[in-house]
Amino acid sequence: MSRLFLMLACLTLSGSVLFAAAQDCSWDYPQPEKSDQIDVYFGMEVADPYRWMEDESDPRLADWIQKENDVTQSYLSKIPYREALKQRLTELVDYPKYSIPWTRQGKRFFFKNSGLQNQSVLYVVDASDGEPRVLLDPNTLSEDGTVSLQATSVSRNGKYLAYSLARSGSDWNEIHVLTIDDAKKTTVDELKWIKFSPISWAGDGFYYSRYDAPPEGRELSAKNEFHKVYYHQLGTSQEEDRLVYEDRENPQRTHRAFTDRDERYLFLAASASTYGNSLVFKDLRQENAPFQTIIDTFDSDLGFVAVVSGKILLQTDRNAPNRRLVAVDPENPTPEHWTDLIPEADSLLAGVWNIGGKLIVTYLKDAAHAAYLYDDQGNREREIELPTLGVCGFSGEPDQDMYFQSFTSFTYPTVIYQCDMRTGRTTELFPSEAKFNPADFETRRIWYTNNAGQKAPIFVVYKKGLTLDGNNPTLLYGYGGFNINMTPSFSALRLPFLESGGIYAVAILRGGGEYGETWYKSGTLLQKKNVFDDFEAAAEELIREKYTNPQRLAIQGGSNGGLLVGAAMTRRPDLFKAVLCAVGVLDMLRYQKFTIGWAWAKDYGTSEESEEMFRYLYSYSPLHNVKSGVDYPAVLITTSDHDDRVVPAHSFKFAATLQEKSTGPNPAFLRIETKAGHGAGKPIRKIIEESTDVWAFLMDQLQSEPDQPRRSLRLNH
Repeated sequence: MSRLFLMLACLTLSGSVLFAAAQDCSWDYPQPEKSDQIDVYFGMEVADPYRWMEDESDPRLADWIQKENDVTQSYLSKIPYREALKQRLTELVDYPKYSIPWTRQGKRFFFKNSGLQNQSVLYVVDASDGEPRVLLDPNTLSEDGTVSLQATSVSRNGKYLAYSLARSGSDWNEIHVLTIDDAKKTTVDELKWIKFSPISWAGDGFYYSRYDAPPEGRELSAKNEFHKVYYHQLGTSQEEDRLVYEDRENPQRTHRAFTDRDERYLFLAASASTYGNSLVFKDLRQENAPFQTIIDTFDSDLGFVAVVSGKILLQTDRNAPNRRLVAVDPENPTPEHWTDLIPEADSLLAGVWNIGGKLIVTYLKDAAHAAYLYDDQGNREREIELPTLGVCGFSGEPDQDMYFQSFTSFTYPTVIYQCDMRTGRTTELFPSEAKFNPADFETRRIWYTNNAGQKAPIFVVYKKGLTLDGNNPTLLYGYGGFNINMTPSFSALRLPFLESGGIYAVAILRGGGEYGETWYKSGTLLQKKNVFDDFEAAAEELIREKYTNPQRLAIQGGSNGGLLVGAAMTRRPDLFKAVLCAVGVLDMLRYQKFTIGWAWAKDYGTSEESEEMFRYLYSYSPLHNVKSGVDYPAVLITTSDHDDRVVPAHSFKFAATLQEKSTGPNPAFLRIETKAGHGAGKPIRKIIEESTDVWAFLMDQLQSEPDQPRRSLRLNH
């Protein structure tokens, strides 16, 4: 155990911890202006007194944000082990981390972070036995590390790298191109106003998607509409790019263009929400070939896998809630002509890779992976053994026997393997160098029962030998939305909490994708409250099984998970001691009015579509369910000034309302990060600083024993 962590542990065990949420503590929050804004929905008046916070250019906002940060930092600065915690987190994060490599034209590419670099660096190896060299280092693009590398795409001939950059965490990207053999030589190509776009090469150029430039001053909040697909020819200006596709009749759709490995086909996928897509394609070898339709509706997901033996392989949940792999004949591409290559199974088909003339397939079984090798006709040959309960990924070429595999779990730092398809031999290409002994901790998968009688897992991680006496500080994490899977993954940032005797738990909830389309849809629209019910049932299971109790239980969620914890705390304030709410969707009546929020309507519904939907949203919207006189749990709300995915106004309005109405002793703090966005691309410096504050807040709030009175200590606010 490090000296720094011993310092932290001693402060905790000695009883000298500062219990900040003292019973007689008052919080000197800033008092924002209130307006008399009233909206009328289906005859019902709804007040929105902090509407002005939606305008990022309002001069009152900067002053209020600064005061909110001052109050939060004043509290955090009085936690005596905060600096030791930061040093421990820095120590734990400081080890080399690698991505899974990929290959193109005999070159191998991978990302590496030496430990504390703000951004990971892209390397290339020019031959199988060559030395890696830096191809692109995003850390040189800004002094503070806030320019991040997003999408990367290597041309078919292996000569060029097209890459997109994001600044300060925004979803807005810009695309540049460099020559791979001389990384210092960048081309003149520079494309702007790009969002939600792959980079797909075809010949001497590539396809990409963009929006028109937003109104000046509203770049981070204006609604994103009329997504268009363009083709960019290398060496030309963006103004010369050829418009490939637009839909003037349906402004609220996104469009993505991509090509297969051999650049024979151009595919165009359109989406009206975060679930379901149409798919058309055309043969690029035929001049002026028309697009052919595979699917023209949005009621199922279709994911492109590869073109094999002249057939297009798609992974889909159409008529298969757990997904299947189908072969599509380009001459007869519509669903009635599809053939099942791998039929639907009892578990969710998670991923398919075309490598070495075989198919590598992963299934999600109770939220953890199982992997298998199939031949190209869909016959299973063998299981690929995995180290423990966790998740894996693969990378390789259709005509090469060598491929790469990644694996990670809660107590298994990510390892990258190099594998031989013929012999099955596996060697560690990039072993883990994390300063962490997995043998000191254990992971269990326990089960709760939801209100539909379904059993679902909770992953529980803690230090071996921990006494399960119902008195352990516990953090329960959840998401439950957008068909997204919550699976085991390693994070060094959790270790100080686990080392100090904390329990980390992840609940699998309806609305996610872990059990297929039916599971997902049972947590959407007029069934969204099932997600909150599941989360509360998982919390009660942890209490029932003597892991913790309500005075030592905290909850955490971000984005849609921020909605989850916001709803949970306003529905059941008695069940939790503390809440960590990050970049949350918290105003369910107006979320669709900003940036890409309209795309979430298939999960949430909107307040304008019907009175039934309005009243359902209003009944759980966290912002609208904060009541006066309720003793809410301690809350730390975190957001960022450049978040143009879930605009920070959600967090601003929720924090102001909590601070106005909550009368209990527990604090409601707001922490606003600058030059950061929804999370992607955040520099490691900012990640450590934010994690320090989050864990310090959490550990401070969970320290008291339920049968001991809180130490009464007034802070000087």
